[in-house]
Amino acid sequence: MSELSQPMPGRGPHLKLALCFGVAGVIATLLLFPYLLAMMPLKFAMLRQPWWIVMLLQSAQSGVLCLLLGWIGLVLGTRYGLDAPWLRAWVYRQPRDPAARPHWFIGLALGMLAGWLVIAISRLLPHPAATAAAPSLGWAWRGALASFYGGFVEEVECRLFLASLFVWLLARLNRRRARPWTFVAAIALAALLFGAGHLPAAFVAGMKPAFLPISRIILLNALVGAVTGGLFWKWGLEHAMLAHFGADLVLHVAWPLAGSL
Repeated sequence: MSELSQPMPGRGPHLKLALCFGVAGVIATLLLFPYLLAMMPLKFAMLRQPWWIVMLLQSAQSGVLCLLLGWIGLVLGTRYGLDAPWLRAWVYRQPRDPAARPHWFIGLALGMLAGWLVIAISRLLPHPAATAAAPSLGWAWRGALASFYGGFVEEVECRLFLASLFVWLLARLNRRRARPWTFVAAIALAALLFGAGHLPAAFVAGMKPAFLPISRIILLNALVGAVTGGLFWKWGLEHAMLAHFGADLVLHVAWPLAGSL
């Protein structure tokens, strides 16, 4: 990374790539629902509409959000080198730079390491109000399907959109130039908001609105967000997606399976 990053023209094609994010958002949300149905059965039982209608509506909404936020993130971020280069090359049939090599194994390993760190910290600092689901094979396959939501939807919304937006805003305060601290600050802000985005689900699950449990939820999830944000900055959105997917596999598949042994 250079010490100073000046904005580059961000006028390349983005809509077709954003459409791919939208389609992926619909599919990932559909795959999330078996996990949600098992996680919150009473919540779904209280719905006035059939659960499958809610599933279709939520999936459509997620797809539209991924399309719009993904497009905005590409417009704002590509000028500062924040992009999805491998997906872009595939979607637009563009040749890749021979010198640019993917680091898929490193990205996956870092994401899985972040997942185990979250588990370790949670075990060291357990929250008395937390109610973990009984580990089983049923939870494992549902968790595997739910991992696609984190890998695609949450990374488009929190890394591609939020991190790019913060870099763009901070760069405007510095004559439209982005220094390394700009990216670090943007990644940290996006990670904290990503952590805060998990609070509604925690409240639905019965967590009381107190300082310590709220801080715990935000910081543990922000740890994963910081790792994926760093990968997004260094190697592109695809590495962040893979790392997030790996972290969720640890949290929602490996850990439940280990507990069922």
